[in-house]
Amino acid sequence: MTADDRSQQPVASDALNLSVIMPVYNESDSIKNTITELVGVLDSSKTNFEIIAVDDGSQDNSLVFLRDLCEVETRLKVIVLRANYGQTAAIAAGIMEASGSIIVLIDADGQNDPAEIPRILQLIEDGADCVAGWRKSRQDSISRRIPSRAANMLISWATGVKLNDYGCSLKAFRAEVIKDVMLIGEMHRMIPILVKQNGGSIVEVVVNHRPRTAGVSKYGLARTPRVIADLLVARFLLLSASKPMYLFGKFSFLGVVTALVAGVAAIYFKLTGTRDFVETPLPLLGLFSLMFASLAFLSGLLAELLVRINFQQAGPPYKIRMKIGF
Repeated sequence: MTADDRSQQPVASDALNLSVIMPVYNESDSIKNTITELVGVLDSSKTNFEIIAVDDGSQDNSLVFLRDLCEVETRLKVIVLRANYGQTAAIAAGIMEASGSIIVLIDADGQNDPAEIPRILQLIEDGADCVAGWRKSRQDSISRRIPSRAANMLISWATGVKLNDYGCSLKAFRAEVIKDVMLIGEMHRMIPILVKQNGGSIVEVVVNHRPRTAGVSKYGLARTPRVIADLLVARFLLLSASKPMYLFGKFSFLGVVTALVAGVAAIYFKLTGTRDFVETPLPLLGLFSLMFASLAFLSGLLAELLVRINFQQAGPPYKIRMKIGF
């Protein structure tokens, strides 16, 4: 089914059609207000929903507050992970358990405005497979905004998926699109790229962003190397995931051509006596180019074999300690 076909199908309003996934890590100061506000917005929108809070190994009282909230709000469900696996793993756990036809991601720190969700849901109903929030007036320190802006420009340039704010956690997806995405590492910010790879349509919308009033930010420059590594992975998945030999084959071909040119030049110098070819780097260049070509070719073959292995059989990148409210 194509995105155009799905856009003609209205989302049912008489069944559970919305799952809100909220990763939680040491947010005891804000989690109660955030969930209370979220429930109020969703109730007023007359949407049948569930909220799945994923406690990612919190070391404060976040789980205590979540347990108490579950007793008074039956639509709240809690997944407790065995350790702190990271935001990507927490999101993946929530997606795996979500029952709604639409999935919304939102942070637990209260900076994402739940009042934006009805507008985002309308864009999904209008045909988008993914709606990404854009914190155009971001309420964070300049030390966070500048690196984030640079990262957004780099990701857009490297992948060809033009978004202004990959780091905004407020996003919505059709369930059938996001459930096909394998999330590992720090790939949660790359989800729109993976949706695009699967043929999904993406819409970006400006959303309200609020200052943090409680707790401490979990983000910093220390994440930069991981973001760059995941960017390289995302680019590979976007361009060459199904046929990695096409990518490695280019490198192999380049190595063969370089070796041939070096070899022909060395023979020419030898026959004409223009220069002693042994004194030139041509023999070594030709040898190393052939070695490079061989390694690139073998790497391509190995990647082809790995692509044919169902990596999902290895299991999810997290372990669940318990579930509450399911």
